[in-house]
Amino acid sequence: MRPSSGLPQCGRRCPHSGGKSMRCSSIPPSTASPSMSWMRMHSGIWPRRTGTVVKKSCYPRWNEAFEFELPDPPAEKLCVEVWDWDLVSKNDFLGKVVVSVQGLRAAGHQEGWFRLHPDTAKAREERRRGSLGSLQLQVRLRDETVLPSHCYQPLVQLLCQEVKAGHQAGGVHLVTLLDETTTAECRQDVAVNLVKLFLGQGLVKEFLDLLFELELAKPCEPNTLFRSNSLASKSMESFLKVTGMQYLHVVLGPTISRVFEEKKYVELDPSKVEIKDVGCSGLHRVQTESEVIEQGRQLLQSYLRELLDTIGKSAPTCPPVIRAAFRQLFQRVGERFPQHQHTQFVAVTSFLCLRFFSPAIMTPKLFHLRETHADARTSRTLLLLAKAVQMVGNMEPAAGRAKEEWLAPLQPALQHGASQMRAFIIQLVGTEEEEKGGEGWPCAPRTAVVKEGLLFVHKTRGKGPLLASTSKKLHFCLTSEALSFSKSPGAERCGSIALANIRAAEKVEEKSFGSCHVMQVVYVDDAGQQETAYLQCKCVNELNQWLSALRKVCGNNPQLLHAYHPGVFRGDKWSCCHQKDRTGPGCGRTRHSITLQDWSDPLQPDVEAQRLFQHLHGLQQPLREKYWQLMEEGGPQNGPRGCGEGPLLPIELRRLFEALQDLERCHRQLPPALLELQT
Repeated sequence: MRPSSGLPQCGRRCPHSGGKSMRCSSIPPSTASPSMSWMRMHSGIWPRRTGTVVKKSCYPRWNEAFEFELPDPPAEKLCVEVWDWDLVSKNDFLGKVVVSVQGLRAAGHQEGWFRLHPDTAKAREERRRGSLGSLQLQVRLRDETVLPSHCYQPLVQLLCQEVKAGHQAGGVHLVTLLDETTTAECRQDVAVNLVKLFLGQGLVKEFLDLLFELELAKPCEPNTLFRSNSLASKSMESFLKVTGMQYLHVVLGPTISRVFEEKKYVELDPSKVEIKDVGCSGLHRVQTESEVIEQGRQLLQSYLRELLDTIGKSAPTCPPVIRAAFRQLFQRVGERFPQHQHTQFVAVTSFLCLRFFSPAIMTPKLFHLRETHADARTSRTLLLLAKAVQMVGNMEPAAGRAKEEWLAPLQPALQHGASQMRAFIIQLVGTEEEEKGGEGWPCAPRTAVVKEGLLFVHKTRGKGPLLASTSKKLHFCLTSEALSFSKSPGAERCGSIALANIRAAEKVEEKSFGSCHVMQVVYVDDAGQQETAYLQCKCVNELNQWLSALRKVCGNNPQLLHAYHPGVFRGDKWSCCHQKDRTGPGCGRTRHSITLQDWSDPLQPDVEAQRLFQHLHGLQQPLREKYWQLMEEGGPQNGPRGCGEGPLLPIELRRLFEALQDLERCHRQLPPALLELQT
């Protein structure tokens, strides 16, 4: 599968409002282009976004995704430009693709190869039309109108009741119908929505346990368990990505950084070995193929050993909710296959190694482990390391060796790794008493550090300790008492903000500073004057972690704001609502209750419920048909289909359809101006 580069998801998600999203993939130009290329996206209203520079490639592939907020009124077009990057001279324009927002409204989705066009503003560029190559893009425009929370309660309560009821023999579960009627293309998105919804409801363990039971109730073989892309597999995979990202960074971060920094040549496949000169100046000799392979084996074993040692020691630091989920999985598989104890371990590694660790090793940028994609040499090393982790996860390294004989030199390391992985899983799925009383979860002292790290300070008009600092980048330390800052880690503290003085911690809209990773901390200074500090994080994960940490420690403050300004005050007005009073009330609702808990993604239950409604609304007839198909397969004893007005449906399905119809009526009652945004 070829990597692809994603483009905008334009979305606006708030009560009584609509939003749209675009998604693009790009595998650029089909004709040869200079060796260093980069992509830039912009429109007349949206801020510019720049992709990663792809070096040493005439056929660059970006594999990146960007998200834009669709303004009101919406922009007319989105422009994707391709440039040749030069270190010294001016960058060269290679061509552009213009996507019509109005056309996307009608189609909803565009995908394929788009011909690059010249800059029509320059007459000399016009003659190059048709000879600039093509760009492969995938663009999607999504409209979301999020209703008030109470509108979704019937749907959410019904789903929660289904999960609490658990698996009941002899009946057709609503989750089974959802799994059977959801297409493979939509299953990943539906799984993410369900996981986040049940995380917010405190029922994610029960939800996953129900999926495990339903999956194990199907005819299956021990060696193919959870290898398909069922709703159970996709939900567990999504659950790990949502709740375990910080754990993943702790486990994989050091080894991934070492591979990127060393840039060593690692190859075990004789058909791909590159023979190069080695030796001292004036006396060169050519390395033999066996020497290159032996050197690669030693390096790969070193990386694998370091990684497995870190994994083996990480069980106490694994989030409790993940340990509880794997404990349930381990138990359910043991009950289903009592004669195959080996299957219990493979079931855990099929998710942990094959769907979590290995993908992150192969593409660390997509998991926010690195800022940029790896070059060709580093990518090959990461691929071999990911393959080794997969073979360790299979718990039978000899099976992988049978497919690729050149992996034979790695066999002893893989055998030892499988033993390490088995010991790790035993510790990971240990009893709840061991988890609570283990040394990995000591009680934190009152003044323990909650979070710390470097943040970029954006200077604005105003006073306060942060704005008085001469440094743009400061080291921040959040404790249970204050948010303090210094010029570097361990340096003398420059100043602090008492937690009792913090009034809000919120995101800042992207157009304010040209970045989507900026947050604002609204606080009261010693003189009683309200001030705002704008702090930029390095990535969305870090932004979410800081917001969550601040909201948790300030959650009991009696004077928290109910509204804030998502923009910045420039000139004589706010950039978000154009209000001229700097101290006037905010135009956006604060989100003090949205925190990360044990996961690394802020939960917005209304948004997840709306997405599930959109999906289920189009499945009403397929759900009916699939229900009767499954009932007929169960035999005539399951009851009559009914006559006259139509087949009799179980009460769960009838309640589901009623909830969907109520939500549809709520959407129809929205103001016409908002309905124009729907696709």
